[in-house]
Amino acid sequence: MTDQVLIIDFGSQVTQLIARRVREAGVYCEIVPFQSAEEGFHRLNPKAIILSGGPASTSEMGSPRAPQLVFDSGLPVLGICYGQMTMCVQMGGKAEGSDHREFGRAYVEIQKDCPLFEGVWKDGERHQVWMSHGDRVIEPPEGFEILARSDGAPFAVFGNPERKTYGMMFHPEVVHTPDGAKLLSNFVHKVAELAGDWSMAAYKDQAIEAIRAQVGDGRVICGLSGGVDSAVAAVLIHEAIGDQLTCIFVDHGLMRLNEAEQVVSLFREHYNIPLVHVDAADTFLSALEGETDPEKKRKTIGRLFIEVFEAEAKKVGGAEFLAQGTLYPDVIESVSFTGGPSVTIKSHHNVGGLPERMNMQLVEPLRELFKDEVRDLGRELGLPDAFVGRHPFPGPGLAIRCPGGVTREKMDILRQADAIYLDEIAKAGLYDAIWQAFAVLLPVQTVGVMGDGRTYEFVCALRAVTSVDGMTADFYHFDMDFLGRAATRIINEVRGINRVVYDVTSKPPGTIEWE
Repeated sequence: MTDQVLIIDFGSQVTQLIARRVREAGVYCEIVPFQSAEEGFHRLNPKAIILSGGPASTSEMGSPRAPQLVFDSGLPVLGICYGQMTMCVQMGGKAEGSDHREFGRAYVEIQKDCPLFEGVWKDGERHQVWMSHGDRVIEPPEGFEILARSDGAPFAVFGNPERKTYGMMFHPEVVHTPDGAKLLSNFVHKVAELAGDWSMAAYKDQAIEAIRAQVGDGRVICGLSGGVDSAVAAVLIHEAIGDQLTCIFVDHGLMRLNEAEQVVSLFREHYNIPLVHVDAADTFLSALEGETDPEKKRKTIGRLFIEVFEAEAKKVGGAEFLAQGTLYPDVIESVSFTGGPSVTIKSHHNVGGLPERMNMQLVEPLRELFKDEVRDLGRELGLPDAFVGRHPFPGPGLAIRCPGGVTREKMDILRQADAIYLDEIAKAGLYDAIWQAFAVLLPVQTVGVMGDGRTYEFVCALRAVTSVDGMTADFYHFDMDFLGRAATRIINEVRGINRVVYDVTSKPPGTIEWE
């Protein structure tokens, strides 16, 4: 196994971004909540440790702490925001609440050169960072020195280069700190002196061996959703165990235009993977008709998917393992580190195990990967780039892009509008510049004049966002010519829509979907 970094999570909403930046630097890492950090330390045997930010204050009674072995281990340690605060207090320094809080863009003045800044910042320079704190260090631990300061944080960065231990008040993991990724890369390479030899090709080989070791001569059933995650998981497992794998594709009638046919063609004809295709559109659409609550929609779709899948799995028979395309963010967010709303947000992911009645073991070869890493793995496995590079699509499908009741007629209208919109984006050469784009059929009808007659038809909303991490998003700035072309085609070609609007909402950390 390559060198590993342990990230101890104190509840920051952007802890995942720390892991992404470390992996982008070619170093494998895992996140563990502070409550189980000691177990994670012994399991991973890390070569360096990062302490995340979090919403607590070290001045509060019972606020989170890192295990003392972190500081006694002699390993390189980097504390970020709250991580710096608890590092300071636990190592004998002092921190307190401040009247000069800093939230958002700020500037630090570099006070001294150090390995953490090598090739990035120099003594005397001033650089933009992203702050989010109400506490500050007032007295660093013995042996630590000021490396950078800001207006609200006299110890914006402190460190003890001999101990290879540093703390910073700002968040280097977010894009709003322009040099943040370089600083994290410096920590793992210059400070911790890790090799940076973790790659997706190496991961593929390790995953194949792990699948073979787990499954042996057993049989595996994989539930295909039509999305990238389950597809990559299926191809990876098939490469490991061949025809011991059977895929079940439950077509719930809520997919994009021609998507079901593309999935069947890819797996049956291109990869020759045994595939059961179940057309269950009538079952799903009948159950959803009249349902307007988005969370009930999700739960209905999830329940029916399990029921249909179980029925088909029994027909296949003899399988001891169930494969899922669970990703690392699903695993992280299924654990409520600080009592947050993650369980509700991720309610459509099955990361909590299987119903006992299924009597099967889980095979989850992607549970250590982020979405972009899954795409890279798909390319390593030879999946077409047009497939692995597709915009993210929600598990509940178009049902959550159709606020209000869901009917077959509405799904057909939405599918056509969505396909035209994506086609125009592709023709304009913008598909890869946009993180996610889709159409939404609003539960609103308006009077319009088309030709010589009045119409009373639906309003279609178009959404397109840019994002580097899926955590935050900003709307894509189309020019009016593009929006005019897309709207004109949708109104002319899709019967049932007479008005098109563009959504210019930006999203803070959280869901990017419409509902």
